[in-house]
Amino acid sequence: MNRNSLSNQPRRCPWAKTDLSMAYHDTQWGVPLHDDQKLFEFIVLEGAQAGLSWETILQRRASYRRAFAQFDPQKVARFNTHDFRRLVHDAGIIRNRLKIQSAIANASAFLKVQEQFGSFDIYLWRFVNGHPIVRHRRRHRHLPSRSRESDVLSRDLKSRGFTFVGTTICYAFMQAVGLVNDHLVDCFRHSQVQQS
Repeated sequence: MNRNSLSNQPRRCPWAKTDLSMAYHDTQWGVPLHDDQKLFEFIVLEGAQAGLSWETILQRRASYRRAFAQFDPQKVARFNTHDFRRLVHDAGIIRNRLKIQSAIANASAFLKVQEQFGSFDIYLWRFVNGHPIVRHRRRHRHLPSRSRESDVLSRDLKSRGFTFVGTTICYAFMQAVGLVNDHLVDCFRHSQVQQS
């Protein structure tokens, strides 16, 4: 990108710097999400991201979709030892054994939540009383890495058998799927997401 094209860009959150992260920021991050399969996708991706950059995960997202049956939790829950070995050798994803085991186990836990509540969406949005929490931060450094709500969500998910769902991961998940609008107030998406 040259200097002139940068000056024509709308103001974004400072972490959206590459074409890939800008596209994700502009179309998905913080948008309230109610589709169970997409919610499961973000549970898998946020767990995979632990200790890594989100850019690293975005670069592998298509490979994750392929490797994890388009994030169909019913199919992933049936993954067996052969599937696990296949995933461990898949260079397109993060080949951390614990993260792969977690994704498979979380699919089973996800299905149990769906069975109990009717959908994962119904279960999840109870943690914010059905409405996104809208923050009005001016600086990226002022954004929290956890919240009271993410603490509660993390504890509840762990009690239901989920793994790689610590409070920091849960907060990032909440930001991604729109339970929290953490776009900075001068970001063009702050007001757009609020209206969605």
